[in-house]
Amino acid sequence: MTKTMPMVIACFGLPGSYTYEAMMAYFDGKDIEPRYASQFEDVVQAVARRQVHYGVLPIENSSTGGITDVYDLIHRYDCHIAGEKYVRIEHNLLGLPGASLADIQEVYSHPQGIAQCREFLKEHENWLLHPYFSTSQSAEKVHQTGDVHIGAIANTIAADMYGLTILARHINDNTMNYTRFFIISAEMEESDDMDKITLVLTTKHKPGALYHVLGHFFYNAMNMTHLESRPIKGRPFEYFFHIDVMGNIRNPATSIVLHNLEEHCNYFKILGNYPSDKGGNIR
Repeated sequence: MTKTMPMVIACFGLPGSYTYEAMMAYFDGKDIEPRYASQFEDVVQAVARRQVHYGVLPIENSSTGGITDVYDLIHRYDCHIAGEKYVRIEHNLLGLPGASLADIQEVYSHPQGIAQCREFLKEHENWLLHPYFSTSQSAEKVHQTGDVHIGAIANTIAADMYGLTILARHINDNTMNYTRFFIISAEMEESDDMDKITLVLTTKHKPGALYHVLGHFFYNAMNMTHLESRPIKGRPFEYFFHIDVMGNIRNPATSIVLHNLEEHCNYFKILGNYPSDKGGNIR
């Protein structure tokens, strides 16, 4: 009997990160071989060069908004979106066994982790904050230093994996804090069960251009779920718009809408058509 090879997945961060949690949930029951990366670009490059089957990256947080670097990288490297996963974010302050909250003088975490815990951190203004590669790598950093004065903002999985103690639980400002993750691929994938489309486009540089573009969705009863703008390099005050809209590109009516929309844009590209997470993890 021939043994099938596992799917190789590029994952941002280390085991124990929220991206790791999203990867394990999305590929639950699949035979996978994770490869971990410290930078968003490393994940996207691995996918674009077909060194891995898929990549997993955070794209949007319910508290701090879109992670714009990821949008830029997916677009720049001509990758595609194959899926999404929502993960509930529950930040904790982690330290070495035996450490107490009073011992902490420095804290490491991903910039998003720090931004999502501002109110808690304001209560400890004397702490030195270190933006770091990822939450899981921050936990690993604390483990490696062996210094009771250093803490990390990360999840309970990271605490277990790196032998750390939870010094303060649920320290994020928003108790209903979720991050959306993209699963990216080198090629566009299509199937009948895909119900979400991500587009990138630029409008004509004239009054009302974006209004007329968005009107295509309104008048055709297509639900737009996200709109993100990004500056166009070398063209001041002009923007790429990343748009999520519900639909399947195999549907003839949807296809006509997208074709008509393309004719009213200076630039238009479908980044992916994929199954939505349905929000089943949000509660």
